[in-house]
Amino acid sequence: MPVLLRGLKEYPIDLSAIVTVADDGGSSGRLRTEMAMPAPGDIRNVIAALSDVEPMLMELFQHRFKNGNSLSGHSMGNLLLAAMTAVTGDFYNGIKEISRVLNVKGNIYPIANQNMFLHAEMEDGEIISGESNIPLANKRIKRVFLKPEPVLPLPEAVQAVEKADLVVIAPGSLYTSTLPNMIVPEIGDALKNTMGKVVYVCNVMTQQGETSGYSAADHVQAITDHIGKGSIHSIIVNNEPIVGDVRKVYAEENAEPVVYDTDRLKEMGLEIIEADIIDHSKKMLRHDTEKVAKLLYSLLIQ
Repeated sequence: MPVLLRGLKEYPIDLSAIVTVADDGGSSGRLRTEMAMPAPGDIRNVIAALSDVEPMLMELFQHRFKNGNSLSGHSMGNLLLAAMTAVTGDFYNGIKEISRVLNVKGNIYPIANQNMFLHAEMEDGEIISGESNIPLANKRIKRVFLKPEPVLPLPEAVQAVEKADLVVIAPGSLYTSTLPNMIVPEIGDALKNTMGKVVYVCNVMTQQGETSGYSAADHVQAITDHIGKGSIHSIIVNNEPIVGDVRKVYAEENAEPVVYDTDRLKEMGLEIIEADIIDHSKKMLRHDTEKVAKLLYSLLIQ
């Protein structure tokens, strides 16, 4: 999501980012436990992507402490979000205040204003609790769900989806980053009822412990299984072959390029948008900020 937003903020559009708060690892996990607040890490990265301030201030915001028993592992931005939550008495209000100070373009909405926990039911029936633990089980995932129920989404987030001209489902860890936003019932309903086009920017590589062996259609099927048919209209897939050293590096992590199975995708009623969407200058595979933003903007002005 931050990669997409970094490019989109350069276009004359009204941006809203709806961000998961289910992370329970590292600094976010510690702050969740100690302060009973939603996870700030993904919010912090989105603020950094949409902010327009001096580079040094952003470097400070993203700084991660390496020394000190209590501070080690914490990022400055996470601590600022925790402090602002305490000052304002509310996580969302804290985000709005920090966004104002850091000159953020657009609106940032946590999917919920409460602490929530992600769980996964594996195909063998085992239940794994905690976002960070799910990939480590290295089993086929049947479904993910949130506790405590009901998770109440931020009303502004639901309205943003319903009123959008274009809804973009960002790439990322399918079961632990993408789906936690979508399985909140009101958000799933909003995706089906929105007047805008819903486009899914598909992952380029599979991920061990989540999507090993998944094709593009398998990614879409997982989303459909969770929130129902008719919620995605288009899919953006990478059509440039991934070769050489980069592929070898990912092979060591048991990851491989996501194959886009055209016939299955068409059977699902999806518009398939093929493009070179990779940043070839990076050692690790990343979506290209400018390429994807230009492509998404073209969908808005058609």
